[in-house]
Amino acid sequence: MTPIQLTPRQKKIVEIVKRSGPITGELIAKEVNLTRATLRPDLAILTMSGILDARPRVGYFYSGKSAGSLLVEEIRRMRVKDLKSVPVVVREETSVYDAIVTLFVEDVGTLIVVSEGGFLEGVVSRKDLLKVTIGQNDVRQVPVNMAMTRMPNIIITTMDETIHLAAAKLIEHQVDALPVVRKIINDQGLEKLEVVGRITKSNITQLFVELGEDK
Repeated sequence: MTPIQLTPRQKKIVEIVKRSGPITGELIAKEVNLTRATLRPDLAILTMSGILDARPRVGYFYSGKSAGSLLVEEIRRMRVKDLKSVPVVVREETSVYDAIVTLFVEDVGTLIVVSEGGFLEGVVSRKDLLKVTIGQNDVRQVPVNMAMTRMPNIIITTMDETIHLAAAKLIEHQVDALPVVRKIINDQGLEKLEVVGRITKSNITQLFVELGEDK
């Protein structure tokens, strides 16, 4: 998604429509001393973005929405599936030592623990692993399931959840990452959570950096 950044000419058009709308494209062009054809791309951008509205035989009028409010609306429309990244997973029997190695190799703060088939069993963070190592255990012998957080204490998100809600969960629960899951009903009629991605604080931060740089 690209944030709406208006050119000086587009800002001038908006001011004219605010003051005189509804107003035709011809009259707008006359006020800025340009042809209607020259202004057509600017008017198209302003109407498609929702800042201006247009009606046949009436003209252009101001929608009352600023570029900032439209950006907020777009963020609220974005879904987890638009931003999720590849999950970094380990199995329950993985040793704490191997989990720590995976954490550093993949440069992540949280690992998602899955069973065969990729179903969610737990999550383990840097803090969880640190607690085990401080306890002076033989981390090559301790399985990661001794350190992980299990359901129902795992905070999850889904593909269709909004980015806004997922970010709020990260903040509210003070976690670095959320498993993105899809509900599956197995042959026994039991509900399983298939891990299909992850949303992290880094994902959210990267989104806002890109918005600020107009990427």
